[in-house]
Amino acid sequence: MSDPKPIKIPFDSFTLSAVAEELQEFVGGKVQGVRQPSDFDVCIGIYAGGREAMLLLSCHPDFARAHFITKRPSNQPQPPVFCSTLRARLEGAYLTEARQIQGDRVMDLSFESPLGETKLIAELMGKHSNLILVDASSRVLSAAKWVGKGKSSRPIQPSSKYELPPVMDASGRARRSPFLTKLLAARGVELPGPFAPVLSPGHGAYPISVAALGLTEFSRASISIALEQHYDLAIPLAAADAIRSMLISQLQRSRLAKEVALSELKQAEDAGGKASSWQRTGELVLAYGANLPEGASELQAWDYDGAEVRIKLNADLDFKANSNWYFAKAKKAKSGLGIVRDQIARISRDTADIQALIANVQGEMRLEALKDFQQQALTRRWINLQIVPAAQKEDRPYAGHRVRELIAPGGYTVLFGENAESNDYLTLRVAKPNDIWMHVRGGTSAHVVIVTRNQPDKVQPETLRFAAKVAVLNSTSKHAGYVPVDYTLKKHVRRPKGAAKGAALYTHEKTITVESE
Repeated sequence: MSDPKPIKIPFDSFTLSAVAEELQEFVGGKVQGVRQPSDFDVCIGIYAGGREAMLLLSCHPDFARAHFITKRPSNQPQPPVFCSTLRARLEGAYLTEARQIQGDRVMDLSFESPLGETKLIAELMGKHSNLILVDASSRVLSAAKWVGKGKSSRPIQPSSKYELPPVMDASGRARRSPFLTKLLAARGVELPGPFAPVLSPGHGAYPISVAALGLTEFSRASISIALEQHYDLAIPLAAADAIRSMLISQLQRSRLAKEVALSELKQAEDAGGKASSWQRTGELVLAYGANLPEGASELQAWDYDGAEVRIKLNADLDFKANSNWYFAKAKKAKSGLGIVRDQIARISRDTADIQALIANVQGEMRLEALKDFQQQALTRRWINLQIVPAAQKEDRPYAGHRVRELIAPGGYTVLFGENAESNDYLTLRVAKPNDIWMHVRGGTSAHVVIVTRNQPDKVQPETLRFAAKVAVLNSTSKHAGYVPVDYTLKKHVRRPKGAAKGAALYTHEKTITVESE
């Protein structure tokens, strides 16, 4: 009988309520900085009451969560668009409210800045988790994950109206997780009681004691400390489990392929061992076949030991041709035998090495060691890295081109391209004649477009400065201090004939200077 599956403590709505309570100490605090160490994780530094804390929000499909962390994470080499948008809207803003939405796994963080009110919604719901930035009118400014209409009845797309996910059960009450229901039943109580965070090694962290379920636990000063300590171990272990499982499966397939090849080579080796026999058969055909009648299919002869033998012949050939056929077969088997035996030796060594590596992988728990084993297998060409399929086009606006949207002061939509092809598509296919087009003067930068709705004269200076800073942040001059940015109407922009994608000539330009970060 297999061992029972270990109890996994979830990050549920009750845990989020404990995190939301911790956050109240930082309401009124100022955002010091925004980091995005991975595609799923965002960290916001908040200064309040004479101290700074780092809030982690993660929409990872397996490890969605929110809590404070004590270790400052590193940034990605190139900040993603979502990170750039968060920085533009949140840095220097004040956290005015932090609330859990109707007791479910959704948290609303409200910020106030000179640009107005901005909300960051954390939907922490397993594989459907997401982080969504919206303005005061609930228009989507940016998101960690874009969700197309083909994927959800509640798509998340640029400038669309944000709608909360369904957070109530059929009775109109906030959902209670199965884990909390089971825990309260084991404790014999209806209500959880006050928060008293615990860490249960190998199982998780929770705002109240889990000892009633037979789990070992240790008290922690806050739910954030308990959660950070749990995930610091759980995430590497899960990554190690994933690599181990994939690596064993790939190595076993490779070993099977080697074993099949060995079987075929040994058959060839057996055939090669018959070279001398075929040579003798050819000689006997040549010695006794002169008197054979035409069309004979068999020859009676006596071998060198005087024993009678019967040799099969091709009735369409004369005795000399039959003899040569046996000689050719003997020569071929003899000449290839050395190569076959070399291949058998090499593949046998490979098979043994693969089996030894499988044994090492099965017993290894450390992530870095498993990565080393994976690299060893790749170097020896026993496995190939699996390529993750690209997202379907229906989830990607602008026909899959990397064109991003931001909402500038005044409510104007600002578009920019992330590479030469997307810049070309934005300028030539998306922008309208009276939209405002921007580019860093004399440098390499994104093409930036302010959608003016055919009224460019109404665009305010703060909108121009916002869009110009987008151009600078997505240019080679982003650390150059004060950077000049040209702007003109799109109808004055063209791509020179024969020029590469992303190249542009423009006239009637004006220049605005902005300070880079």
